[in-house]
Formats: sequence, structure tokens, C-alpha cells
Amino acid sequence: MLRHKPLQRSTLATAYETLELIFHEAIRKLRKTHASAVHGMVMAIIQALIMVLMMYAIFSILGMRRIAVRGDFMLYVMSGVFLFMTHVKAINAVAAADGPSSTMMMHAPMNPVISICGAALASLYQQVLAAAVILFAYHALWNPITIEYPVGMVGMFLLSWFCGVGIGMLFLVANPWQPDVVGIIRRIYTRANMIASGKMILANNTPASTRNLFDWNPLFHTIDQARGYIFLNYAPRYTSFDYAVIVALTCIMIGLMAEFFNRQHVSASWGKRR
Repeated sequence: MLRHKPLQRSTLATAYETLELIFHEAIRKLRKTHASAVHGMVMAIIQALIMVLMMYAIFSILGMRRIAVRGDFMLYVMSGVFLFMTHVKAINAVAAADGPSSTMMMHAPMNPVISICGAALASLYQQVLAAAVILFAYHALWNPITIEYPVGMVGMFLLSWFCGVGIGMLFLVANPWQPDVVGIIRRIYTRANMIASGKMILANNTPASTRNLFDWNPLFHTIDQARGYIFLNYAPRYTSFDYAVIVALTCIMIGLMAEFFNRQHVSASWGKRR
């Protein structure tokens, strides 16, 4: 008679509660790394702007502007930088999300999947804001820009983020077993993407022998496809967004299965010997 009966909730109510938890976790992530959320937003904008100016200087100094697609050169630079930073930031954010041994998991109904979703959403919010502010400032103050297919461009931007989430999950689930090795591999991957992302080249103008060095990277495909949607004078022939979708879904499925395995073997002593 005195037995506690759990409250029966509808599927819609459970989904709403989960989305609310993800929202609050994303806010916590935004406020965790900086003194305030506004400070974090400003830093994201400054980082993206510095990367754009650095790439512009490299292109100008090395005389590489002639290999760019015909059109607004600054937009060509930003198309590569924004997708690259979104991809890398998503990897780092998800890889640093709270795992099953975190103290946050002691607070029901918190779980690692909500932590991953919150970290990924916080990263996407920062990069969308940074890209929007820089594009608007350039459009209003310097040169009006024209994007031929904005929906396709936004789709490639989100796909770059989605691929970063999938790859970040692989680093996250592998981290408890070999944290030092996984950390080194993650840094190597993110640094290598400075070149392997192909943000400084066009796939159509690259020899097959060189293009084969970039084909494995889903970011190479999304950046090249994005430029096809942005510029009227460019039509990608050697890349496909299907490959990036397959890689992202595969990484996420592997990450979810490995996360379930980790939860069965979770230990409070993980990382204590470091």
C-alpha cells in the first residue's frame, strides 16, 4: 500500500525533458570555459577572424590567389576556414564531454548522451554566431557577398559539424582506456586538418595523385561541396557529401556502442594513476 509508484510520463513529455536537459547542458558548457557566455562568444569570433586573416595573408604572400575559384576571394577563404573551425571545435568539444565516471552523472536524469549533445550544441552555437557576425561585417562594411545556393551551403556547414561530432565521439569513448595516446592522436588529427581539409585548394584543379591524399577526409568533401553551392563558377566533380554522411553516421554508431560498453565497465578509479 505504501509502495512508491513511479510517475508515468508520455513519450512527448520525456522527449521535452531530454531536450530541456540538452539545452541547459549546452549553456553550462558555454559558461564553463569562460567567465561569462558573452566572453565565450567574443573569443569565438576573434579566433575565427584571426584564422581568416591568417589564411588571407598566406594566400597573398605565397601568390596562391590564382588557384582560387573565380569570385569573391575573401568569401573563398572564409568558406574553408568556417567549415574547418566548426569541424575541429566539434571534435574537441565532444571529446571533452563528461563521461560515465564524471560526477555530473550522479545527478539523475543526466547521462553521457545528454552531455555529448550539449557539448556539440554549444560548439555549433559558437561557430554559427562567429560565422554570422564576420560575414555580416564583411558584407556591410567592405564588399556585398552573393551566395548562389544558401541552403546547400548551410547544409555543408552543418555536415562538417556533424562529422566532427562523430569523430569526437570516437575520441571520447577511447579516452578512458588510453588517455595520453588518445590525446596525442586527437591533436595530430586536428593539426593535420590544417592541410588535409583541403581548404586551400580546389578539388577540380588538383592532380589525381595529390587529390588521393585528401579523399579520406570527410571535411575535404564538405568544403569542396560548399564552394560548389557558394560560387556560380564552380561545380565539384571529385567530391561527394554522401561520403561525409556515411562517415559521420558510422562514427556515431560506433561511438554509441562503445559508450554503452564503457558504461558497463565504468570505474571511479579511471584516470587516478595519471
